[in-house]
Amino acid sequence: MKRCEPAAVRGIASEDTAEWSAAVRGRAEDKSSRPFDDIRRALGAFEWVTFVYLVWLNAMLAVFHRNVAHAAQYFVIHCWIALGIVCLAWAAAHSGNRVLHFARDWYPLPLYIFFFEELQGLVHAIFPGWFDHWLIQFDFNFAGVHPSVWLARFSNPALNDFMQFAYMTYFLYLVVLPAILYAEKNRTAFWNVMVSTAIANYMVYFIAVLFPIESPFHALATMNTAPLNGRYFTAVIEFIERFGRVHGGAFPSAHVAGSTVAILASWRYRRWLFWVCLPFFVSMCVSTVYGRYHYIADVLAGIVVGALGFAAGSWLMERRGALAEIAE
Repeated sequence: MKRCEPAAVRGIASEDTAEWSAAVRGRAEDKSSRPFDDIRRALGAFEWVTFVYLVWLNAMLAVFHRNVAHAAQYFVIHCWIALGIVCLAWAAAHSGNRVLHFARDWYPLPLYIFFFEELQGLVHAIFPGWFDHWLIQFDFNFAGVHPSVWLARFSNPALNDFMQFAYMTYFLYLVVLPAILYAEKNRTAFWNVMVSTAIANYMVYFIAVLFPIESPFHALATMNTAPLNGRYFTAVIEFIERFGRVHGGAFPSAHVAGSTVAILASWRYRRWLFWVCLPFFVSMCVSTVYGRYHYIADVLAGIVVGALGFAAGSWLMERRGALAEIAE
């Protein structure tokens, strides 16, 4: 004999079954999405900005690969860099290892250098020639002379060495303030500086590909015939340039853009450091022209890009999720 259940009982059973099924699906979805949520929380504003730059690089390589030697290798390297960043960030978010945390926080510095150095092979990806004549004309209209050529009249070993020292202070700007903030465990301010520097640098690299400039050292070589002989700091710069000089990527000045971020961040976070660095910052700007690395136009553009990078980085760090999670 068939058993009959009241409609109300059948309704309750159906509702219980539906709730149980929904709970099971919810747990399954949670399990499937958990790894992606972990990765997302492990990534901060710096990583997302870097991913945007890498996507642009690879999109450019895909379109203009015929103009770039070894384009496929660049493409693969960029993919490996993105994967390495994800793995490092995820590992730091799940491990209390201090060495791992240090690597996760400071890997941006060698990354800047790598991206700048690879401009050597990417600078003509879109346009085959150099556009220096535009900046040579700008500088001449601005100053009434060719600045690097005119400054050579003041050349002497002591001044040359000081200018090369001033030029190298750029590397201190990248480290000093972040190191102070890092030692004080001020992660928000630390990453504000890092993200702002990244945005400024990536803007420099982006513009360098769209507007290839080779610098007065190359474009005005027939006019800049007197060598800038010096002593210790000149020898150090010559050693660095022998292995790391990039032919191209002069506009805007990456030196000036990155240093502008450091100066503005010092004004915000450590006012005393701003006043200490300001004379060296001014000297460094002059040294980029004196040393024939840049035109005045490069310096002015670098200041603008650095200021925009700091403004954009500060805005971005105020957004939710800008600060990545790390294991305590």
